[in-house]
Amino acid sequence: MIKPAKNIPESSPSIGINRLPMEEDMVNSMTVERKQPPKVVRGLKRICYLVGASVFFTLGILGALLPGLPATPFLLLTSYFLLRTSPKLHAKLMRSRWFGPILHDWQVNGGIRQHIKLKAILFVAVAVGLTIAFSSLPLWPKMMVGLLACIGISVILKLPTAE
Repeated sequence: MIKPAKNIPESSPSIGINRLPMEEDMVNSMTVERKQPPKVVRGLKRICYLVGASVFFTLGILGALLPGLPATPFLLLTSYFLLRTSPKLHAKLMRSRWFGPILHDWQVNGGIRQHIKLKAILFVAVAVGLTIAFSSLPLWPKMMVGLLACIGISVILKLPTAE
């Protein structure tokens, strides 16, 4: 005669093909795990990260102003380095009127909103079009500017779209 197991509580889920999802399973599958922020680095690594954040922030600002230079990748790198060196500066960057919404969309939704992408593409196209039309540059630099603009627009188009 087979004896039942003694140490198995009655509320434990059964294992097998007839197992129905329990309420705990459904709740656990719907909850989103919140990741802990990375630890703050110290010493020489912190100095290198702060220098990196400064350089990438400067490039991000230039990217926001110049049509051939993308701003978003540099701002994402700035956010990466600041989160690991100075949570206060990272929070300030996230509250920024200009860059905060873009970084928030990237971190929370995993992409850039469609209207932001369209504005960026329109800005690049207008700025490069005016540069090519009204500059006194020879043909080959104009072609290079156009090529770089096409590369920048393709990068914008390939970024994931936030919903």
